[in-house]
Amino acid sequence: MRLNVTNALLSSLPLAIPSSYVLFASSKFKFTFPVGICIRVRALNTFSSLPTTCHDDNDDLFAPIPTPRHADKTTNAIERIALRLRNLGLASADHADNDDDDFLRREWLRPDEVLLPWDKREGEECEEHEEQQKEKLKKKSVSAVTLAEKTVEEEELRRLRTLGMSLKEKVTIPKAGLTRAVLDKIHRQWSNCELVRLKFHELLAQNMKLAHQIVECRTRGLVIWRSGSYMWVYRGRNYQGPMQPIEKEGDDRIPVPAAGDAALMLAKSEAVFWKEENMTPEEVEFNRMLDGFGHRFVEWWGTGILPIDADLLPPTVPGYKTPLRLLPAGMHPRLTNDELTNMRKLAKSLPCHFALGRNRNLQGLASAILRLWEKSLVAKIGVKRGIVNTNNELMAQELKKLTGGTLLLRNKYYIVIYRGKDFVPTSVAAVIAERQEMTKHVQDVEEKVRCKVHDIAPSREDESKSQAGSLAEFYEAQACWGRDISTEERERMRQEVAKAKNAKLAKKIECKLAVAQAKRLRAEKLLAKIEVSLVPVGPDYDKETITDEERVMFRSVGLRMKAYLPLGIRGVFDGVIENMHLHWRHRELVKLITKQKTLAFVEDTARLLEYESGGILVAIDEIPKGFSLIYYRGKNYRRPMTLRPRNLLTKAKALQRSIAMQRHEALSQHVTELGKKIEKMKKELSEDGFSDGDDNYGDFNGEEYSDYNDKNSEF
Repeated sequence: MRLNVTNALLSSLPLAIPSSYVLFASSKFKFTFPVGICIRVRALNTFSSLPTTCHDDNDDLFAPIPTPRHADKTTNAIERIALRLRNLGLASADHADNDDDDFLRREWLRPDEVLLPWDKREGEECEEHEEQQKEKLKKKSVSAVTLAEKTVEEEELRRLRTLGMSLKEKVTIPKAGLTRAVLDKIHRQWSNCELVRLKFHELLAQNMKLAHQIVECRTRGLVIWRSGSYMWVYRGRNYQGPMQPIEKEGDDRIPVPAAGDAALMLAKSEAVFWKEENMTPEEVEFNRMLDGFGHRFVEWWGTGILPIDADLLPPTVPGYKTPLRLLPAGMHPRLTNDELTNMRKLAKSLPCHFALGRNRNLQGLASAILRLWEKSLVAKIGVKRGIVNTNNELMAQELKKLTGGTLLLRNKYYIVIYRGKDFVPTSVAAVIAERQEMTKHVQDVEEKVRCKVHDIAPSREDESKSQAGSLAEFYEAQACWGRDISTEERERMRQEVAKAKNAKLAKKIECKLAVAQAKRLRAEKLLAKIEVSLVPVGPDYDKETITDEERVMFRSVGLRMKAYLPLGIRGVFDGVIENMHLHWRHRELVKLITKQKTLAFVEDTARLLEYESGGILVAIDEIPKGFSLIYYRGKNYRRPMTLRPRNLLTKAKALQRSIAMQRHEALSQHVTELGKKIEKMKKELSEDGFSDGDDNYGDFNGEEYSDYNDKNSEF
């Protein structure tokens, strides 16, 4: 049917036009075709320019038809019509078996169905999406199977979780963890119900995996559900409550349930859980190392081997002394940074040796630590949680004072102390102390014998003592061969000594003066280098003014303003002007407070700010904080394009300029003081009559100092 319609449309093309082009006209289109095209279309009854696999002897019919250049637009229109006709009639599934129509079996793609190189078909996209989902599922970590899921059937587990939704009463786990009181509450609830609901706080709430392990280890129950800081714990099928053994004479041991005493149940469960068969060789060695130090802390909040309860150790030990320490020859006493880091890493992986909740009276713990150091390099002490007024700083100071070790780590959870390179075991220290006492006793005996020999030796008082080089010998020789010094000579000698002393002092002051002058010159050069980039703006004579009434009103408003800009030691720089413009965005006034002491300097600063910002200076008032400067932005204020003026110093350069000015001022004052001191010394010498024309007071020249003193720095 579609082929017939196509033939009908093509047969309507007229062939009687004698020219080289044929006119095709309809109600909507009007085109001109070349004659050759019309003839070939009638011969083939279709439009097709694509090659096919089946060819007749008429291969030249499918050759491209040359068209003249002036018919480009017409040819493009014809190709569009032919494309539409192909899409209408050539995609039919019903086709003849003739060889001439084999090319009709080709399906033509519509222009809007053409795929770009980066596009994919719908089937391919679905397959890729499924593959990505499978990869995500593979990468997704599978949650570990809990002990309850391994031991309890699914139906029973589902029933217990449904039962847990109806639980209203909860047991709150405090910061200290599973204490005896908490265990009593758990067993009391288990006596009435299969499940108990736990609510965790503080540290355990932040690590629920650790809380999961602790609960199953201490209570011997099963955690069937956990979410957030809540947990449901199942007591188990064969739960009998905590057992308390009762012994009587002639009777066997009968286990009696006692719901109010969970400590024994806890100790029993810990003993069963921490059998040597269930531990690694390292844990067995660590557990045996702690045996003999004292009772274990059964309320330990962490997992692993229970530490020693340091609060049960004696607070004082009779005759306790700080242990003897002896550093081997050629060894540095302190730890290097690398050694300190390695020690901290080693201590981080170790379980705690002791659990401490007391700040003072730690002599029993100190003696236990000394015994522990014979087997371990470090002692790790856990600070008990939930105890009032625990101070890890006081604990660390007390232990360091008693043991003499090196503190590696101290925080609110742990205290780690290293035994030190000069540590000596207790047995060896006792032997060394005994040897030192013996050595001291032998030295005392030798000293006593030496003193007795000195007392027994006869004294030779009759022998005359030699007077050579003594003052008596000098006076004796002076009386025999010397002459007396007159008063005038003595005075002249005193004057010469004073003159030499003053000349030496003047030379010393001259050196100080030269050094100070060189420093001042360097400060002047630095100031000149910094102030090259400082180009202040001059006054603006065409400036807006305000009336006296407005000035009074602006002054009263400005003094009441809470927002202000401080002017520090840097003075005026580009950031101050920027902040003034930022203040003027929201308000008409801006208040600055400077701490300069002199009013003249304050006025100079105020004028400079007025010229640079373009505002109007309202008032300068003295306040307790210093001087307040109030500026009005003006009625015709317009925000400048650049808030930071480039003719002023930056914040860093302003600080350098301030420091250089302070240095220059201090050096100038120091030079003046030194010059005055030298003039005073010269004046005193001239009054005493000691100054001659050839007096040598060093190389100092009075004219040179006058230049120092009279020269006023331009800065």
